Amino acid sequence: MDMQKLTFLEVQEHIKKNPMAILPIGAVEAHGPHLPVGTDNYLAEGVARKVANKLDALVLPAFSYGQVWSLRNVPPSINVTNEHLIGVLTDIGKSLYQAGIRYFVIINAHVGNMVAIKEAARKLYDEHGDMKVFYFMYPGTEEITKEIRESKPMPGGYFHACEIETSYMLYLAPEYVQMDRAIDDFPELPEDFQYTPTPWDQITDTVVLGSASLATREKGQKIIDTAVETIVNILIKHIKKDKEVL
Repeated sequence: MDMQKLTFLEVQEHIKKNPMAILPIGAVEAHGPHLPVGTDNYLAEGVARKVANKLDALVLPAFSYGQVWSLRNVPPSINVTNEHLIGVLTDIGKSLYQAGIRYFVIINAHVGNMVAIKEAARKLYDEHGDMKVFYFMYPGTEEITKEIRESKPMPGGYFHACEIETSYMLYLAPEYVQMDRAIDDFPELPEDFQYTPTPWDQITDTVVLGSASLATREKGQKIIDTAVETIVNILIKHIKKDKEVL
């Protein structure tokens, strides 16, 4: 249920029945010639809505800006520092706590956000220990991804605008995918790529890391549905556990 479409009285009544709120978070960054710069936002929103529908939870308006250091030199990517992101997420959590939310679920679709998300969750844990903060980014999908992937994965597990992410979009937001412009690009990563900061514009002109042309809706559905099921099961287990304690 989209919270922003409800009146404040309707939101208050819903929280009394189910004190869970889901925040989709993505980024604005280049995603190759075939995907929109809002790809991570569409993916986070899509997963969040699927989870919310299964749990009758509130979905907050997406937070559409993230830490995009790696692609900050490729317009129109928009970079937010970890410090600012930590502050915003912590403030959102505090407001939700005041409103009665006790399960704050963050659905992330951009790897660069994870450091800030974890730090914000720790701050909220220290200040409001009775509100549980969860953060998810396609959990439980490693095996199914290996099973359906046709292209060779990039070293270090990096994926961007590739077979996998493009398949996600073909399932969750196909109207924004231009498959006639999809390309395959496997840039050679420097030996120290995983061990020292390296702006991506130094290694790729396309910002595609993999084979976008092999993407299909069916692949995206299998992976995303697995992630949604994993998230839902984790949250249900915690809710049941908390009820048993009470």
